[in-house]
Amino acid sequence: MANQRTQRSGTGQSHDRWLVIIGTFKILEGVLFVLLAFGVIRLLHRDIADVLLRAVMAIRLDPESRFVNFLLEKVQLLTPPKMRLISAGIFLKAGLDFVEGIGLVLEKTWAEWLTIGITASFLPWEIFEIIRHFTWVKVAVSIINVLVLLYLVWVQQKRLRAHHSQTAGAPATR
Repeated sequence: MANQRTQRSGTGQSHDRWLVIIGTFKILEGVLFVLLAFGVIRLLHRDIADVLLRAVMAIRLDPESRFVNFLLEKVQLLTPPKMRLISAGIFLKAGLDFVEGIGLVLEKTWAEWLTIGITASFLPWEIFEIIRHFTWVKVAVSIINVLVLLYLVWVQQKRLRAHHSQTAGAPATR
């Protein structure tokens, strides 16, 4: 992670490239969740089982398979109030991603702490999911999240050490 700070042309300010990359990813994730939430809203007053069955036929899956029947049973449980609640939750997640992403791109300390807290809070769930049903995609996502978490903790520790060394070297004023 050497040379992680890039010089801003003409201003003398430097930016942490990795914070900008993580922040940009969070913003893109937020866009994805907004689109997903709108997709859920579009399904609100439609027969979701019919939509699912047409999608199954379009991708040429066996409509009589156990997997398809399982999905058809589960979508029958999705009532309009549940769909509204799901879309609201997805919009909240998108909003949180936008706040994190914009804060990280602007290199705000509060955004780094927010991202540390949120990322750390989801790691136990990710580990549970890996144990419950192992896939390499889940492992890769968890590794990326751990690396992001470790990087942000490292940035915070570096910032705290710099702040502590500045205050320790400064003369006491009354």
